[in-house]
Amino acid sequence: MEKFKKSWEFHGRTITVENGEIAKQAGGAVLVRYEDTVVLSAATASAQAKDSDFFPLTVVYNEKMYAKGEIPGGFLRREGRPTEHATLTARQIDRPIRPLFAEGFRNEVQIVNTVLSCDPDCDSGMTALFGSSLALCVSNIPFNGPVAGVIVGKVDGNLIINPTEEQIAQSTLNLTVAGTKDAINMVEAGAKEVSEEEMLEALMFGHAAIKELCAIEDEVIAACAKEKMEVKLYEINPDIIAFIDQNGKDRIIKAVSTHGTKEERYGAVEAVIEEMKERVASELTWNSEKELEKAIAQAGEYSVSIEAQEVRRLISEDKIRPDGRKLDELRPLDSQVDLLPRAHGSAMFTRGETQVISVTTLGALGEAQIIEDLTSTTEKRFMHQYNFPPFSVGEVGRMGSPGRREIGHGALGERALLQVLPSKDEFPYTIRTCAEVVESNGSSSQASICAGTMSLMAAGVPIKAMVAGVAMGLITVGNTYSILTDIQGMEDHYGDMDFKVAGTRKGITALQMDIKVDGISEQILREALAQAHKGRMEILDNMETAIAEPRPDVSKWAPKFAVLHIPTDRIRDVIGTGGKTINQIIEDCDQVKIDVEEDGTIAIYHMNRDMINKAKAIIEDLTRDAKVGEEYDAVVSEIRESFAFVTLFPGTDALLHVSELSWERSPSIQDVLHVGDKIRVKVTAVDEATGKVKVSARECTEKPEGYVEPKRSSGKRGGSRSNDRKRGESYSSSKVEKRVFRRREE
Repeated sequence: MEKFKKSWEFHGRTITVENGEIAKQAGGAVLVRYEDTVVLSAATASAQAKDSDFFPLTVVYNEKMYAKGEIPGGFLRREGRPTEHATLTARQIDRPIRPLFAEGFRNEVQIVNTVLSCDPDCDSGMTALFGSSLALCVSNIPFNGPVAGVIVGKVDGNLIINPTEEQIAQSTLNLTVAGTKDAINMVEAGAKEVSEEEMLEALMFGHAAIKELCAIEDEVIAACAKEKMEVKLYEINPDIIAFIDQNGKDRIIKAVSTHGTKEERYGAVEAVIEEMKERVASELTWNSEKELEKAIAQAGEYSVSIEAQEVRRLISEDKIRPDGRKLDELRPLDSQVDLLPRAHGSAMFTRGETQVISVTTLGALGEAQIIEDLTSTTEKRFMHQYNFPPFSVGEVGRMGSPGRREIGHGALGERALLQVLPSKDEFPYTIRTCAEVVESNGSSSQASICAGTMSLMAAGVPIKAMVAGVAMGLITVGNTYSILTDIQGMEDHYGDMDFKVAGTRKGITALQMDIKVDGISEQILREALAQAHKGRMEILDNMETAIAEPRPDVSKWAPKFAVLHIPTDRIRDVIGTGGKTINQIIEDCDQVKIDVEEDGTIAIYHMNRDMINKAKAIIEDLTRDAKVGEEYDAVVSEIRESFAFVTLFPGTDALLHVSELSWERSPSIQDVLHVGDKIRVKVTAVDEATGKVKVSARECTEKPEGYVEPKRSSGKRGGSRSNDRKRGESYSSSKVEKRVFRRREE
C-alpha cells in the first residue's frame, strides 16, 4: 500500500489526510491533521455477522493528556475511564454515522479515535468525526458515507465555521451540525436565546461547509478505498413472516390503537406478541434448540415491526397518534414547586406519563467540579445531572454509574439552562440541579429542563428567563411527512427523528437532533422549529402557574453569601503565613466558608448572615487603606513623650503628634491622653513608600476665628530637641520617629 498524503484549505485553516503508513492492519485508518490537532482514526469490522437484533457499532474517542502536554492526575498517572467530554464526543460521532449503515447489517464495527495532539482552536471532536467517516470509507466495511461535521459560531452578527476558543466565548451560538452532502442528520447546539430563523440560517451555513468536507473525503476515497467486504444482511425467516401475517398481524394492528395509558396500550400489543412467539415455537418445526431460540426471537422482531408500521401508517395517512392526540398537541401538563422541605429548591414537572423531580443545591464556589480533559475548561460551577432508574419505565434493571445516555441527556439540559444563569459575580454559588426521572414515556430530557428551571427559581437563583423544552418527531412515508409535537416513547422508537428544542419566550437555548433516515430537508427543519415554538409557549404558560419568577432570596437551608473585592496585593494579608489569618477568621466566625479568587474577589458563605457580616468586617479591616481626609474614631494604643499611636482599625495604627491634639497649645500629651481613650482623628498624610499614616485631632474640630499658626523652630543645630518638642515641633522625618515606627512593626 502506497502512502497517501494531501492537504486542503478549509475556511482559513489546513486539513491534511494521511493513509497507508500508520495502522495498516486495521480495516481502514487515516491520520488527520487540522492545523496542530492530530487524530488517528481506525475502523475495523468482524468477518462474521453477529446473531443479534441490533447493529453492534462501537465508537471510541480516546483523549490522551500528552496531546496537550500534560501528565494525567490521580494516583496511577495514566488515563482511566472516559471523561464526560470524551463520552459526549463519542456520541456526537456515533449519531451521524449509525444511520448510514445498511438495514440488517450485523457485523460488529469498532471505530477508535485517538487524539495525539490537541490545538484548542481546532476542535478535535469534529476532526475525529471527519477521520471516522474517512476510515470507514477507505476500509473494506460497507458504509453509505461520507459524513462530516462542523461547529458554527456567531460573533458580531457574523457566522463562523469552527470558531476559536476566544470566538466561542464571544459567540451567541455554539452549534455542532453533521450530515452528508445531501442532508443534515445530527444537530447539537447551545445558544443565547436566538430566534428560529437565526438557528435555521446557521444550520444551512454549517451544511454548506459540510459539503466542502465531503468533497475532500471523496478525493481521498477515490485514491485510497479498499474493495468492500461481502456481508450477509440479517433477514427474518419467511416462514415466520407468513405465519404471523396469517395469525396475528390484524390483532397487533388493532392493539396499537388501544387508547388509554401507556401500560394498557403496550400491554395489549405485548399480549399478542407473546402469543405469536409461543405459537411459532410450537406450531412450526425446528431442527435444534438453537433454531428454536432464534425463531422465538425473530417472531418477536417481526411482530414489533408490524407494530411500528401501523404506528407510522396511522400518523402519516390517518393523522392519528397512538394516544389519540393531534399532531401538534401536547400531553396534559402539571407543574409544582417546593416538594422537598429541606432542599434548597425543588420542583416536579409532569407531561402525560413522563414525570421528573428536579432538586437544586447551592454551594460555595470552591465546590465547583474539577475538569481534566483536552478542553481548556478546568472547573464547572453549574452541573445539571440526569438520572433514569429502571422503575421509571416499569422495569427491573442494573443500577450503577451513569451511562452514555444519561450523560448525554444531562449535558443537553445543562446547555439549555446555562444560557440563562447569572454570572459568578452576580451569584457566586456553585449550582447543581439533579433530575430524577420517576416516570417516563418519552421526552424525559426535556421534562428535566422544565423541572430544572422551576427548581432553580424556587432556590432563589436569579435566572434571566424561564426555559422549557419539547421533543419533536417525524414520520416519513414516501414523499409525505408528518411532524409531531411532544413525542412519546412509541413515536420516538418507531419514528424517523428525535428533535429536541429548548428555549425561553425570546429564543432557543439548546437543540439536539438525531435521525434514522439519511437526512432531512431545510423545509422540514423550518416547520419543526415553528411547531416546537408553539409547544414551548404552551409549556411555559403552565410552568408559570407554579412559579412566575425567581424567589427574592435563597432558602433558609441554603448558605447565604457576601462578596467583596480587595487589591490583589492584599490577598496575602487575608491568607496570612501558612493560612494562619484566614483560618483564624473561619474559627472566629463559626466556620464560615471563604473562597479567595486570584483577582481579589472574596466570597463568604454561611447559614447565618451575622457570621458573614462579621467575617466581611474583619477582612475589610485587614485590607483597608487609610486615605487622606478620612475621619476615624481611633483608640489610643501607645503614648510617647511628644506623640501617641492610635489604632484607626485593626492592623492600621497612625501617629498623632502633640501639636495636632488641639488648636490650643498642649504642653504635654500625657496630660491629655491615656491608653484606651477614644479620640476622633482625621488622616492628614500617608507615606506612599512605607504606608505610614499621620493623623490630627484638631482637624476634626472647627478652627478658632482669627487663629494664627505658631512659628516653628528653624531646627538649626545647637537648639534643645526637648525644648523644640515642648514648642510643638513636628518631627515628621526625624530618625526617632522612624525608629519608633520600625520597632512597632517588629
